[in-house]
Order: sequence, then structure tokens, then C-alpha cells
Amino acid sequence: MSCRINDEGLNLVKSFEGFMSNFYNCPAGKKTIGYGHNCEANNDGDKINAPISIAQAEDLLRRDLSIYENYVNSQVPGLNSNQFSALVSFTFNVGCDNLGSSTLLKKLKAGDTQGAANEFGRWVYANKKKLPGLIRRREAEKQLFLK
Repeated sequence: MSCRINDEGLNLVKSFEGFMSNFYNCPAGKKTIGYGHNCEANNDGDKINAPISIAQAEDLLRRDLSIYENYVNSQVPGLNSNQFSALVSFTFNVGCDNLGSSTLLKKLKAGDTQGAANEFGRWVYANKKKLPGLIRRREAEKQLFLK
């Protein structure tokens, strides 16, 4: 059975991404809208008419999250709801390739849950700069993961 992000995980993503009705560049320099919808990765920036509503942003977020939910389900089945939701939030932010090559995932697959949780805090950089928002997000993801 496939897991879906729980409400706490969804609210975590929404709170850290924040809602923007118009296009903006995220800290990594990517064209973004809504709740962190990466227009470059999705190749759809020219198909979105800004400004968008909260409902439209939530639809984009749900579609985006399904990609990360499927990836996390395929990599580590059997997680509890909080572990899964924290990992989906993390993967939404850093990408599937980064999760796939991470020590976090290696430790989790090896059964080292606490070691995996401790890895969240290493992912606090964008363009080689340590960002306070990422420090807070990783701590929130870690706490949800350990719940």
C-alpha cells in the first residue's frame, strides 16, 4: 500500500514554502510560484497565468507532492506516517536525486532510524550558503520524522 503525506507534513511544506501568487525566484534561483512549485523542473511556467489563487497553488502542490510520495514509497516502503511525511517534505525541497544519493537514505535503509534523523541537519545550504529557513525546516522535518 502506498503512503500519502499526512496533514502535519502537508502543513510543514506549506508553512516553509509559503504562498506566493506571483512568480518569484527561490533561494536556489529557480522560477517558482504557489507553495514552492518549481516551474523550471516542471517546464510549465509559460502555462501558468499569474497571479494564482490559494486553491490553484494547493492543486499544484498536491500534484508536485505525488511525485515525491511515489519516490519515497519506492525507496523505503514501510515507514510510519510521520517518517514518510517528513521524508516527502525533505525530498520535495532537495529533489529525488539528492535523497537517492544521501547518507540519510543509506542509514534509513540500513535500519538506523536515529542516524537517518541526524542527517536532516546537514541539508541546510542553498548555493553554498547556510540558510536560517533551511535550518528551521530541517529541524521541523527531523522532529516529525522522530514522532
